Amino acid sequence: MNARRWIMASVAVATLASASGAQTAGDSARLTRPLFVTSDLYILGMFTAATIAMFPLDRHLASVVRDQGLLTNKNLMRASSAFRFFGGPGPYVIGSSMYVLGRLTKTRRATELALHGTEAVVVGQVVSGVLKIGLGRARPYTSADTNAHNFGFLRGLKTGDYQSFPSGHATSAFAAAAAVSAETSEWWPRTKWIFGPILYGGAALVGLSRIYDDKHWASDVIMGAAVGTVAGIKTVRFNHTHEGNRIDRFLLGGKESESSFRLFGDGRNLGLAAHFEW
Repeated sequence: MNARRWIMASVAVATLASASGAQTAGDSARLTRPLFVTSDLYILGMFTAATIAMFPLDRHLASVVRDQGLLTNKNLMRASSAFRFFGGPGPYVIGSSMYVLGRLTKTRRATELALHGTEAVVVGQVVSGVLKIGLGRARPYTSADTNAHNFGFLRGLKTGDYQSFPSGHATSAFAAAAAVSAETSEWWPRTKWIFGPILYGGAALVGLSRIYDDKHWASDVIMGAAVGTVAGIKTVRFNHTHEGNRIDRFLLGGKESESSFRLFGDGRNLGLAAHFEW
């Protein structure tokens, strides 16, 4: 029963984020579309309402996800460890690897996807970091999951124990999911209801793994999902409405700037040459 609740919780978070992304992703390529639109208020309202609704349930949901039967489940322990990677260094490792591969193979879409996805994660982490430090919420393990309302202004400067809200892992996972979903739905519009649920579903599992590991409350994950989703959508929209911006010109190449990568070797040694023109 508890395992089913865990799955239902991940589906709920993924559905909320996926619906938000679908509402705006298809418009990201419209060059005349402003960065911020009225529909953003609806997205912000949904996530804010969900976060507020979670506050009274934080302790209960922590007890559900951290049920003793689940904590001793070796499969869940391994899965949690894997999802932790995809909310931590994973987006940067995957993004940088895809970027280099895209440049080497001259695959513009792969390079663009990698760059904009990584940018979204960075933007999300900056916003998330400011909130973490400023709000100073205590992580669940500091009170054995008994005090979910322990906030302190700027207390996050002291130690990571007071940087619970929002979840940085959830922010990264949802930022990457939103950016990739927005990019791919532009290239292949009919796939947005395929890639979207898969990407956001995976991001939701990253968030749940943080509750499972006793690092975050449920409301931390919801707010992290909000920050990440908005960061991903806005990053892609900005790049598509500001084509030829400095970062894209420098890292993707263009009329005003060319950059390239080239592999070279003599049979025994292999090297990588990078060329940039600014």
